[in-house]
Amino acid sequence: MPKARINGIDIYYEIHGSGEPLLMIQGLGHSSKFWFLQVPELSKHFQTIIYDNHGIGESDKPDEPYSITGDALDAVGLLDHLQIKRAHVLGVSRGGYIAQELAISYPGQVKKLVLMSTHYGGPEYLEATKELWTEFLDVAGLSVEEIYRKAAKYLTSDAFYTSNPDMVDKMVAIRMSNPQPAYAFQHQFQGAAAFDAVERVNQITAPTLVIASKEDRVVPFWISEKLANAIPGARFVPIEGAGHLSFIEQAALINKTVTNFLEG
Repeated sequence: MPKARINGIDIYYEIHGSGEPLLMIQGLGHSSKFWFLQVPELSKHFQTIIYDNHGIGESDKPDEPYSITGDALDAVGLLDHLQIKRAHVLGVSRGGYIAQELAISYPGQVKKLVLMSTHYGGPEYLEATKELWTEFLDVAGLSVEEIYRKAAKYLTSDAFYTSNPDMVDKMVAIRMSNPQPAYAFQHQFQGAAAFDAVERVNQITAPTLVIASKEDRVVPFWISEKLANAIPGARFVPIEGAGHLSFIEQAALINKTVTNFLEG
């Protein structure tokens, strides 16, 4: 499987399909394997590039501080390695932070931008979700599998978690196949907590689509809406009946919405 040496570490990546390049960036604690419902469809329309952020999956996991700025440099380095000068960029959750940083700091390399289940960071978000993260990160005494199962419950809507045990099992199995070291999760989390683009998102010039879920507990709907309002000309699409992982819960709708936006 291909890896690229970027900024001193090995980054795992995959390329599927052909057409205009689309770089897809996953969130906190999730590897590129979580695009399993997107790659088969989106690769019919785009050269779909997925990769593991450093600290997760098959990429290196150095025990050192991570930052969104550094992750954006990794993404730029991967595009350079693949000799891609300009790409559509899609980021979910923490991956949305990375995508925003790309669009702000490297605007020439971002053709269109899709931000899903994400926001601009900063104290407002941390205060709004303080109690949730206290509960979410309380994993004392739990096995790794129990931690991942608890995460799936927080990241999906109640109806989905209850009605789709096979899909929940699949999500847990993906994470169990290559468990993320606790230190790497902490570095990813701390890097995300330090991100604050509230005063910079108005610099984004790429046509932007913001997708937010009504039942998202991790990124409240209202704060994603504020993100969309802060980006000049951004289109905002609400998703009913889904939690944070809308790309799994409402995969067909998400795939269609993204394809229509990028091809439109």
